[in-house]
Order: sequence, then structure tokens, then C-alpha cells
Amino acid sequence: MKARIHAAVVALLLVASGCSAGSSATVAKDPGTLAIGYTAEPANFDFTRTDGAAIPQALLYNVYEGLVKLDANAKIVPLLAESWTISEDRKTYDFKLRKNAKFSNGAPFTAEDVKFSLMRVKTDWTVSIKSTMDVVDRVDVVAPDHARVVLTKPSNGWLFSLTSRLGAMFSPTGVADLANKPVGTGPYTVSSRRRGDSIVLKQNPAYWGTKPAYSTVVLKYIKDPTALNNALLSNGIDVISAITVPDSIPQFQSDDRFTVVEGTTNSEVTLAFNNARPPLNDVRVRKALSYAIDRKALLDTAWAGRGTLIGSMVPPTDPWYEDLSNAYPFDPAKAKALLAEAGQPNPSLRLRIPNLPYAVSAAQVVSSQLADVGVTVTIEPLDFPSVWLKQVFTDHDYDLSIIQHVEARDIVTFGRPKYYWGYDGKLVQQNLAKADAGTPQEQIDAMRQVARRLSEDAAADWLFLFPNVIVAKNKVTGFVRNQVSESFDLTGLAPR
Repeated sequence: MKARIHAAVVALLLVASGCSAGSSATVAKDPGTLAIGYTAEPANFDFTRTDGAAIPQALLYNVYEGLVKLDANAKIVPLLAESWTISEDRKTYDFKLRKNAKFSNGAPFTAEDVKFSLMRVKTDWTVSIKSTMDVVDRVDVVAPDHARVVLTKPSNGWLFSLTSRLGAMFSPTGVADLANKPVGTGPYTVSSRRRGDSIVLKQNPAYWGTKPAYSTVVLKYIKDPTALNNALLSNGIDVISAITVPDSIPQFQSDDRFTVVEGTTNSEVTLAFNNARPPLNDVRVRKALSYAIDRKALLDTAWAGRGTLIGSMVPPTDPWYEDLSNAYPFDPAKAKALLAEAGQPNPSLRLRIPNLPYAVSAAQVVSSQLADVGVTVTIEPLDFPSVWLKQVFTDHDYDLSIIQHVEARDIVTFGRPKYYWGYDGKLVQQNLAKADAGTPQEQIDAMRQVARRLSEDAAADWLFLFPNVIVAKNKVTGFVRNQVSESFDLTGLAPR
């Protein structure tokens, strides 16, 4: 590793877990307790004001619930809404609510809470994705168990957005201290937290639905990937939520004590370009960088060939996916020619990355390959999530970054000029609007146009789609093979 890498390797963009590095503490062997190891700890519990995946991965579907959720096949299914109907003009949604649901503080869940929660996204939320709720005109309380949502225009993406943190239901009596005391309707409540070590979830005794199989789930935070693996090997935890370094996978596959679950995710590992900052505001420079990178070699080096080359911000699980991975074949000569044409034969760029294993490994390959075409890259690892989110995501202080974007259908972020990409493509914005308002087929056609245009503009370089690799003791079952939502959903896990 080059001397310029001055931070310790840490962990992947999942949520939370365990013993501090080198810890050998074990979790009590109570059969009703499950311990899951994660790597990136939530800064707090308030996903209405804190960006990033860590909080919803821990709390969504487990502590907080929405009207709907995504099942294992990425299909929208009922949750707090028993059913719903959509008007012929596709602007009015009538939700029939469960009558027996209540919040963990004892408050009943009613249509008033639906109105409060959805309108609060528009007035109180500050995170970048809140604009998705701008299409809501009003929420009518027809009856305690009947909420009517009226949109300003048809939106194909709105109901889908309710499966994410945007759709989480809150009680007016439970939002005073969201950062520390989450109050939801889910099967678990937050019992305790030891910052830097663990979050303990306890079964919600008043839960309206099927009780989860485990009465207690301990989310252990272990930043170092070797220590995370050792925690599972030494009975410190029962599950690794996501393997962060691929070299350890064969070790678990050859050990009959463990089950390795392999699938895919929504998570595009992306080489982000700051489109608003010279020299990357020149499409020729962005294209040059894309031609200079051998993504197959990068995948082989950074993640042992596991993962999928996609060439766009669209995973294969989306209906408008098409393979654009050959749009910029590895061509160093063409890269050099484009840099010369742009008057930038030897640019110097800062590659500011989260100090996570996949990003550190990929950055080494990117730096080396760009050096071969005359680009000087300075790699700057930043503490994740706090420093990276502040300096890169919020302040846009970067030239290049490598980050795993985990949200479903996050290609729509390229329609927001103020997003950290700095990309302002009018045609992309028009096609996103057309996709959202059109028929299902029109949505597919327009979204494919969006992906193609982003590729033509080299708005970013999509390195690979991150695999979903979970390792667990054989006694634990019920894992979802493909990670299709923001949540690490605990509700289906059970002892064998």
C-alpha cells in the first residue's frame, strides 16, 4: 500500500457491528439471542437528518415500518397498510390501515400518523432524498384506518419510495429525540447502545404482527475486517452481515460450521467525478478517465472477481437494466489522446475515498492505471461515515471519489444538479420526469435513455456492482440472498 494511504483500513458501507478490533468478547449463548457483526456504525438513530445507509440498515423494517415494504424479490408488499388502491388518473392513493398496530411508546397507529409522517418529510427532513416526497399535494384522514394521499401528478416512483426510509411511520409523540430514542411500530425496539461497540434490539412485546424468532438481536460493530472474521470464528458473533474483504470467503466456505450466502445488491461501486469542477467539467477528461480504467482487472484485484460489471447506475434487478459495461473499453491510447485534446495531458487529481476496504483496494488500481496515461492521483482516505459525508457528499470538496451507492434506483440522483456529482444534464432531467409520469413501458424506455445519456456524458465511472456475501453459523436461517432494500431485515431470521 502506498505511503499516501495514511488511514487504517476500515469497513464496508453496511451498518454496524461489534467487538472493537482485537476484542475476543463473546455474546451470551442464550438461544433467543442473535449477534450480527457489521462494520460501519450509525452516527445516531435519526435518518431524517443524517444521510448514509447505516441507520436504515439497522432500523428500517426492524424498528420502523412503513405502509409498504420490499419483499425478497423486490416486489412491493403490504406492511402497515393492509391494502391500497390507485385512482384511474394515478394521482390518488387510498390506503387501508391495520387497526391493531401501535407504536412502541403505546400510541395507536392511525391515518393521522400517516399524514404527520409523509408531510413531515417535506417540512422537517433535511437529507438529500427528501425531494422524492415533493410530489405529494396533501394527505387526507378519511377514517382512523383510511389514509388518502393525493399527488400533484402521476408518479411511478412514489409508491416505491415508500419502501425506503422515506416511508417510515412516526408518531407525533415519538419524535422529540430521534437521534437517541427511536419510536416505531416494528417488531423490535432499541434497548441500549454502547457507542463504538453495539446496539441491542429487544422484541417489541406489543408488536401487531408475527413475533420475530429472536427475542434479542445484538448489532456488533467491528471496524477491522480481520477482527470481524475472527469474532465469528471465535463465537463472538453468529453472523457477518456482509463480508468486506473477499480473501476470507474461501475460509468460511471450507468450514462446515458455517453457511455462506452469495447474491447481488443494489450497490454500485462508483468512481464519482466532480462534474462541476475543472478539469472534470470537460466531458473529454471524464471520458479519458473512463477509457484509462480496466474495470475487469480492477474487479479481480479489489474483490477477487466477485461482483458484476454493469457500466451504469442500474443493477440487473431493475426493469430498465441493460448492459453498458462495454461503453468504455480499456484503451489507454484513446485516453491519452482525449486528455491532450482537452489541453490536460498531465492533470493532478485528488481521489478522496471512505476508509473502507473496497474503496482502498479499488483506489490503488485506479491510481495506478490513471498514472499510466499521465494522470497524477493523490489518494486521501477519509473517516467514514462522518468525514466523508461532510467533506465529499455535503461540501463537494473532491475531484474523484469511490463509494458504494446502496439505495435502490438511485440513478435519479443524477437529476439533481446540487447533488454531489455536480452533474446538470437537462436531457437526463427531462427523461427522468417522463419516466416518472409515463406508462410502465414509457418508464422503462425513458430510464434506459437516462442510463445511456449518463454513459455518453461519462457522468461517473461505474466500476462494478457489489456482491452480497453473508456468512453465518449453520444454526441461523432465513437470509435474503439478494440485498434489494436499505434494510438488513431481521424479521425472517430464525434458528434452524
